[in-house]
Amino acid sequence: MKLSVQGRPAYAYTGGKPFDPALPTVVFVHGALHDHSCWNLLSRWCAHHGHGVLAVDLPGHGRSEGPPLGDVESLAGWVLDLLDAAGVQQAALVGHSMGSLISLEACARAPQRVTRLVMMGTAYPMKVSEALLETARADPLRAIDMVTSWSYASHAAKPSFPGPGMWLHGSCRALMRRMQAGCKTTNLFHHEFSICDRYQGGEAAAERVTCPVHFVLGKSDQMTMPKAARDIAQRLKAKVHTVEAGHNLMSEDPGPVLQALREALR
Repeated sequence: MKLSVQGRPAYAYTGGKPFDPALPTVVFVHGALHDHSCWNLLSRWCAHHGHGVLAVDLPGHGRSEGPPLGDVESLAGWVLDLLDAAGVQQAALVGHSMGSLISLEACARAPQRVTRLVMMGTAYPMKVSEALLETARADPLRAIDMVTSWSYASHAAKPSFPGPGMWLHGSCRALMRRMQAGCKTTNLFHHEFSICDRYQGGEAAAERVTCPVHFVLGKSDQMTMPKAARDIAQRLKAKVHTVEAGHNLMSEDPGPVLQALREALR
């Protein structure tokens, strides 16, 4: 589905069903160097079970045009403008990693418009080591390999999405490389990991959130360790779900992640 957001073409995957703004809407917001495809299973389930779905490509990613935006706050404003463009008054926001911070900030800016907040693979503050940022600056492809190796709980994929034997590491690496190569205006890896590292508005945002909040965390997450989400979860009075996965939990442990989302939307 193509929309015009802030004067530029934007894309949102609708889960295999025509989008109907009259249905309860779920907006999925991806993390750094990803696009709407990381939500395929969850977005399709929602679309075929009574929800309108908008799994977005953020600006400068996938099929959405424009330079990448500069901070979490700008990206949160973009998500709210996308709701306006789609004719949606209220929606549940589901974000992964960087997308979880964007969703939190959007919820804080317009609490009356958000019915549920689901934060997956999240932490606050979402600090990034200076060594990784320097590698991203000097050799982004090497940094992508490093992050890919840290994003899964093991080297051998267990039954996962889209099916047993799927090479999760390879597909993740390919997606991140494609997003990096597709951005002609900046080093996207360094740009987006710096966005996560710089965001300092989490506590203030948490004070303004009024809807139910759910966290879905990977027990073996090395990128956003569960203990790093403890304080912000308490501030948000979030219900915390843990799954047997690393950072890319939607593909590594798809069944329990879907079950957690279903409970959050119930």
